[in-house]
Amino acid sequence: MRTSWTSPSAGSLALLRYGAPSLAFAFVALPLYVYLPEHYATRYAVPLGYLGAVLLITRFADALFDPWLGRLADHLLRRGQAKPALIAACVLMFIGFAALFALPALLPFASAGSAFTLVFVGALLLTYLGFSAASIVHQAWGATLGADEAQLARTVAWREGLGLAGVLLAALVPQLGGASALVVVFAFALLAGLVLMWRAPDPAPHHAARAALHWRTLLEPLHNRRFVALLAVFVTSGIAAAIPATLVLFFIRDRLDAAALAGAYLFAYFAAAGLLVPVWLRAVRRFGAARCWLLGMGLAVAAFVWAALLQPGDRWGYAVVVLLSGAALGPDLVMPPALLAGVIREGGHGNRLEGSYFGVWNFATKLNLALAAGLALPLLALFGYRPDTLETGTLPPLVVAYCLLPSWLKLVSAGLLWHFFVRNRSGPAPLAS
Repeated sequence: MRTSWTSPSAGSLALLRYGAPSLAFAFVALPLYVYLPEHYATRYAVPLGYLGAVLLITRFADALFDPWLGRLADHLLRRGQAKPALIAACVLMFIGFAALFALPALLPFASAGSAFTLVFVGALLLTYLGFSAASIVHQAWGATLGADEAQLARTVAWREGLGLAGVLLAALVPQLGGASALVVVFAFALLAGLVLMWRAPDPAPHHAARAALHWRTLLEPLHNRRFVALLAVFVTSGIAAAIPATLVLFFIRDRLDAAALAGAYLFAYFAAAGLLVPVWLRAVRRFGAARCWLLGMGLAVAAFVWAALLQPGDRWGYAVVVLLSGAALGPDLVMPPALLAGVIREGGHGNRLEGSYFGVWNFATKLNLALAAGLALPLLALFGYRPDTLETGTLPPLVVAYCLLPSWLKLVSAGLLWHFFVRNRSGPAPLAS
């Protein structure tokens, strides 16, 4: 007989089973946002401007579906169909993912032209749609687990911690076995995650309205002013994080002249984040999620200002950047969803509209990533940056885009967070029941 989330036995094992699919989801997040553009551009000579335009258009198109998927998630949770829905979405995600990494070898960009674009866009949309549907259902489920801010942060930490483990694996596999190995390992990780998830205790009873898919209710979360404020913090912080994530491999190769160390840097970055998650969880119990997130933003700014001072060959100096920014990643992953779950309950929407909130939330996430790839890559090309060319001097375009622009955006986000969520609060925020 399965345990429930409220039973004494539903502890770490239940959270492990709940969070298990996140390890496989990381194979989609990291390769598509970090590895795929660099892989296509350097190995198959796909132009940066073209990549930026396609990624911008497809990510924006995919993001438009997220509010609908959020409402659908509420409907599925009400009917007790979260687990079958996750499996169906993951099948779509895997088909699109495998097609993306088979495409440039089977249908070269230089000779295929419009056919390459058609398949590329179709595979991206299929991957994004499956990933979005699975992520929103999974996140909405998790937002119902926990009676206070610290417990919500613990649930998110299990999910995101397993995601970080997946990121570490996804960062190493391409270095060791290339794109084909990435697809194979992803398949095994996804299957294992879904088997564990199926044995997790069922989600808490959901009370979404039967008219959950009505178009007029799609943006109901935006009537919650606390949510709008949190969304503003999240969007500015997210763009600040997405730009360096898109450009990190270019920076390592063309600014530091350290391409051989790219895998080690990525591994150290995510390992530092994962190892410090327990420290951040202890801090949440004392200081609250908002203050911990603010501290993480300060660490991120310090890291990227330091990175702007580095010159070609400063490999140990960049190791400091990796550790500082890795330390800052934990709060970026754990604190926003924990704060969001609290905002949902404060607005009286607990166990009712979690999917709708995460649909809008994921729309904002996609917008961040679209702007990062769709603007940063073409602007770099416009200002004279060429891949595989070492950038020297004090502030070449790659340094400005990778270091200084994200730092400025993080400071804006920190100011918003302080104003709306930290000022006049001395500790963890109480949650409505």
